[in-house]
Amino acid sequence: MKKAILLISVLIISLISAFGQIDNNYKATLKKMLEVAGTEATFKMGINQMFDMYKKQMSGLPDSILSDFKKEFLNTSVDELVDMLAPVYQKYLTETDLKEIIGFYQTPAGKKFAEKNPLILQESMQVGQQWGMKIGQQFQEKLKQKGY
Repeated sequence: MKKAILLISVLIISLISAFGQIDNNYKATLKKMLEVAGTEATFKMGINQMFDMYKKQMSGLPDSILSDFKKEFLNTSVDELVDMLAPVYQKYLTETDLKEIIGFYQTPAGKKFAEKNPLILQESMQVGQQWGMKIGQQFQEKLKQKGY
């Protein structure tokens, strides 16, 4: 009886694990989508900026060590990030959706959007900060008007 329960438990756990895993095809498609969308380049740019900051903070560290680490992280961290992002994307987009998005990014408009998106995001963040400060000021003024 105990063996039967153990066997059934192992089978159930195996099935749950199999259904909970994201297949490599999905991950490869997601990585391709991130690549053609320019997102992978943005991630790599962030890694480069991080290492530039480390170089300033750790001025006594030999350039060769930072260079080796940077190369290693640029090669492995995007794959690791794809592994971490895959469950999030899979929750909302099918592999077919990703393939259609890839198709868009292979059009002239998609290529232009991918190329310009980092600049758009950078400027949008500045606009968003200004907007947030404006809302904060308006909130403070309205609180004062109410006597707070």
